[in-house]
Amino acid sequence: MWLTNSSIGRKLIMSITGACLILFLTFHVLMNAVAIVWPTAYNTICQLLGANWYALVASMGLAALFVLHIVYAFILTLQNRKARGNDRYNVTTLPPHVEWSSNNMLVLGIVVVAFLVVHMIQFWAKMQLVEALSHDPATWAVVDGAAANPAMGTLFIHAAFSEVWTPIVYIIGFVALWFHMNHGFWSMFQTAGWNNDTWLPRLKKVACWWTTIVVGLFTIQAVWFTYQAKENAYLNDKELQEQYFETYVETIQHDQEAFQSKAMEIQLSGADQSEMAVKMAELQKEVDAKSTIMTNAIKVFCKDLPQVKALIRQEEEMQKMQQQAPMGGGEEVIADSAAVDTTNVKLQN
Repeated sequence: MWLTNSSIGRKLIMSITGACLILFLTFHVLMNAVAIVWPTAYNTICQLLGANWYALVASMGLAALFVLHIVYAFILTLQNRKARGNDRYNVTTLPPHVEWSSNNMLVLGIVVVAFLVVHMIQFWAKMQLVEALSHDPATWAVVDGAAANPAMGTLFIHAAFSEVWTPIVYIIGFVALWFHMNHGFWSMFQTAGWNNDTWLPRLKKVACWWTTIVVGLFTIQAVWFTYQAKENAYLNDKELQEQYFETYVETIQHDQEAFQSKAMEIQLSGADQSEMAVKMAELQKEVDAKSTIMTNAIKVFCKDLPQVKALIRQEEEMQKMQQQAPMGGGEEVIADSAAVDTTNVKLQN
């Protein structure tokens, strides 16, 4: 098939996949801009693009485009080197019409891929991947000592850009992306045949402007996110805290329904009393463990809300009561309270 066996066909695949990736980067930078002007809306977008089937299909399609683009980049580079043979070692300066980025697209691409891996570890692996694999809060990434809901993107912005090295790595990646994207943008049109003296200069200008705007916005966002993370803005904002609280309560209520369903199954299983008691104890232990994780997260990420402040005061009072209680006898002091009423799950035989 000429599309995969011929040089022109391979370049066309590179162009098509490259165009799709440029469109994705444009969408991504616009989505990031929402996090600057309206952080709660950004989290809503993250919820919509979580582990939903359409988001997962889109992610797999995007991954396929990346893989195709990278594979064909290596194939074309090896093909070009083989065609040039030893002549490539005789060139000490570039001809006037050949850009530096043109001769270094593979190296620039490798730098971009390395940056992409870092970015995916900081965000995708802790958000969509975790959400797709498990709904157990014990598997959630820890941010500031608490389990971060995978749908709350601003928490992961805070975690990533609180690191000193993050903006440095990102800016290096953006510089490489500018060179790679700028050259790739206009060269894909050249591959399609728009390489005459009229259109090629125009396309180079469009490529330069488009790339500069996209990469410039990415850079501004990285600087802004770093500043906001250092100021703890994503932890102290009242609207964000209310949104965090709502999502955690929704998760708690969903877990309650699941636990109650499991408890009913155990009760209707026909097992003897001793076996049923063991299973119920295990289920209650699971309930308590998840409740503790969610309660801690609410106390960390929603600390300024009135109901959470009341919870914290209540726990402090309970701790004082425990310390003052006589050792080994008398009344029992219940130490473990729930953040909201919905977490206080009681399973009865």
